[in-house]
Order: sequence, then structure tokens, then C-alpha cells
Amino acid sequence: MTAARALAQWAHDHRADPDDLALAGRALADTVAVALAARAHPLQPITAPLPDAARWAAMAHVLDFDDLHIESTTHISVVTVPAVLATGGDARAYLAGAGVMARLGAMLGWDHYASGWHATCTAGAPAAAIAAGVALGLGPEQLATAMALAVPAAGGVQEAFGTHSKSLQVGFAADAGVRAARLAQAGATADPRALDAWLTRVGGTPATEIPAAPAVPGGLAIKMYPCCYAMQRPIAALREIRDKADGELTGVTVTTPAGTVHPLLHDRPATGLEGKFSMPYAVATALLDAYPGFDSFTDEAVNRPEAQRLIGRVTVDRRPGETTTLLDGEVALRLDFADGTALHSALALPPGSPQRPPTDDELRAKFAACGPDVPDLLAGITWEGAAELMRTAFPATTGRTDKES
Repeated sequence: MTAARALAQWAHDHRADPDDLALAGRALADTVAVALAARAHPLQPITAPLPDAARWAAMAHVLDFDDLHIESTTHISVVTVPAVLATGGDARAYLAGAGVMARLGAMLGWDHYASGWHATCTAGAPAAAIAAGVALGLGPEQLATAMALAVPAAGGVQEAFGTHSKSLQVGFAADAGVRAARLAQAGATADPRALDAWLTRVGGTPATEIPAAPAVPGGLAIKMYPCCYAMQRPIAALREIRDKADGELTGVTVTTPAGTVHPLLHDRPATGLEGKFSMPYAVATALLDAYPGFDSFTDEAVNRPEAQRLIGRVTVDRRPGETTTLLDGEVALRLDFADGTALHSALALPPGSPQRPPTDDELRAKFAACGPDVPDLLAGITWEGAAELMRTAFPATTGRTDKES
């Protein structure tokens, strides 16, 4: 028995319960919504020549508004939903791929992410192979083979954060999974032990005892702001006190477990994409903007003189200690004013986290922010309908689609 065979067997045998199906429906709607929000993004024409899964995954991730699995530090749906849609799958295929991605992420562990790997891509390519493979009707041994065939594409590094490369490498992972599944379906061979060997070489621990349920252990976090998940908590904490911030602000101190801000690479952001990975800019947009939405993460917004002044007044106190997820401990903020007064705020769980799930009103507001037509487009959305919607919104320019391959 190998990890690949154990995961493949779990994916093949899993049968969804109502909670699983509710999660799958929410993941489908959320992923399609944030992709539609990027219809006018400069990356759209760049991705147009790519196959369906790659194109859709990249566009669903470019705004950094897609869901996150906290325990594995992976954006599960942005990889698996496009892989399923590109191969004609449904909720069962999504849950198989999402469940394998969560479990692979657990095998990789926090140290894998903390060492600089982009776990969405490393866990994502084999998981996308499962999602596509289940959609294509592969059996357990073919699914294990597909995972092994996806291993060469199981890469991605955090140096991509703040550039187009971050979303593109997510697209490459989704596409690699679809390609691997189709190759396995056609009869290509591979040794499933390749997945176990790869896991060990990138710092993970292969496992053959696979938790049976739920499909996605821990659930999924839904983002309320279009930026890195490590910024969700400080933004939410500051928004709780921003109306009380009256006076000349002389400094802001953010105290946080060091590991929980690991992906925030840009202390002096100069572009909108860099601003999505910047703790100082999280402070600036939370204080300056009524809602830190898409308009807050443009080049112009990041370079506002008042934003740059605030960025220069932020001190981040990164407390050492063991970290296992981006929501370990809590974030604490102190705002100091020229008159000697100070404001304090602290938060452990931001809105949208699995333990603090978004309300129906919050989800509707998020979808509306993705475009005035998005709530209507998502009403009663099915997996087949979502695929057609994505093909219409993001047409291919190569003359070939995944559906025709």
C-alpha cells in the first residue's frame, strides 16, 4: 500500500453526505464568483491561449479572493473546481479532489509551506488529477497512476507572491492534473510509489491511513477581502476600531505569531499585487478605506501618499514560536496618537473562517462585489452550467478546449 493508492481508494469510495454537498455548492459558487470578478483583469488576455483548467484556475486566483483550507494552507477550490469543470464532473468529483488535497496538504505539513513551497500547487497537481480522474470515471488504480503522472508538475514557490506567476502556477497545477488524468485514462503507466517518494523529498510524511470523513476536514475559509489570507485577521481587527481612530496617528504596532504572517513578503509594496501580501498595507487599507475591496488593491491605491505614509508608521512584532496554521494564536494591534492616547484591538478568528462562517448576507454581499450580474448568474448554478459560464466568460483562443481534447 502506498499513499497514492490509499488516497485513490478513498477518493473512489467516498460518498458525500449533506454537509459535504453544501460545502461543494458553496465552493462552486465562490470560485466562479471570484473568477467572474476578474473578467477585465490584465491577466485575462495573457491566459487566453491556455487550456480550460489552467485558464480558469489562474483567473479565479488572480484577485486572491478564493477560499482556503486552513489546516493545509492550500486554496483547494481554485485548483479542483476548474479541473472538475474542464472534465465534465460534478460535486462528487470536486469532493474527491478537495478531500485528497486536504489530506495531501496534511502529509506535507506546515514546514513544507514555511520552507517556501506554494502548497496550493504542490498538493494541487495530484489532487487535480483525482478530481479530473473521478470526473472521467477512472478506477482506483488509474487514479493512483494519475497522481503519479502529476508529480513532475507538483511545484510552485512563494517567490511568485505579488506577481502574475502566483495565479499562473496555480493554473499550471490544475492543468497538470487534468492532463495526468487523461493520460491515465488512455493507458499511460506510472509507479504510484512516485508520489510517496516525492512527498518525502519535499519534507512531507506519506500516510496510508486516510481519515474517512468529512470530505474536507476542518472545512473551508471564505475570504471577505481580496488579499492574502494572512491579512484577513488584521484587517478585520482594525475595522472593529477604525471609527474610534480620531487624531494624529503616530504609529501602529501589530503583534502576531511569526508564522501566521509568513506569506506577507512585501513591507514596502509598490503595486496592487504586492499590496495583497503586505502587513503594513493591511493596516493602511483597513484604516483608509470604508471597505478594503478590489479598488483598494490597485497600483494607484497602494501608492496613495496617505497609504504610503501609514505604511511607514507600521511596526510588525513577529513573536517566535511553533506555528501550524495561519490562524494560530491571535493578532493584536495598538494605535498610538500624538496626544499620548492609544487604541487596542485583538482578534483570533476573522469573519469567514470555518469557526465563524459567513452569513448568507455576507456571501450575497461578496458575490455582488464581484459584479452586479454575478448574483443572478450564480442563482441555481449547476456544475454543467458553471462550465458553460466559464467558457463564455473566458473563451479559449487556441481553437482547442479541454472538453474537446
